Amino acid sequence: MSDPTPAAASGAPQPLTIEEFQRVDLRAGRVVAAAPHEKADRLLVLQVDIGEATPRQIVSGIRADWTPEALIGRSVIVIANLQPALLRGVESSGMLLAVRGPEKVLLLGVDGNVLPGTRVT
Repeated sequence: MSDPTPAAASGAPQPLTIEEFQRVDLRAGRVVAAAPHEKADRLLVLQVDIGEATPRQIVSGIRADWTPEALIGRSVIVIANLQPALLRGVESSGMLLAVRGPEKVLLLGVDGNVLPGTRVT
């Protein structure tokens, strides 16, 4: 027998309509620079090429699992149309997609050569 509890009450995410999902701008990116956030032990400040005139600055909470050096040149998937946010005083203009693996946070990327800025379809 199925649980009659609505998804919102059970804590499960609400389904998106296809129109809502189409609003999410997912793009392939390449990390071109990375540095520790000066005011936060868990954050890294990344410069990510997503095919724009200048790299996009993204602040990410992956410092416990990634060194700046290990990220340079890495392929990533970026949510490019999030409203910019200040994270400990540093502006972040996007979000990396990641998943927590058994040993560390794993970054979603592209297997193969793709131009930065290519839209995920």
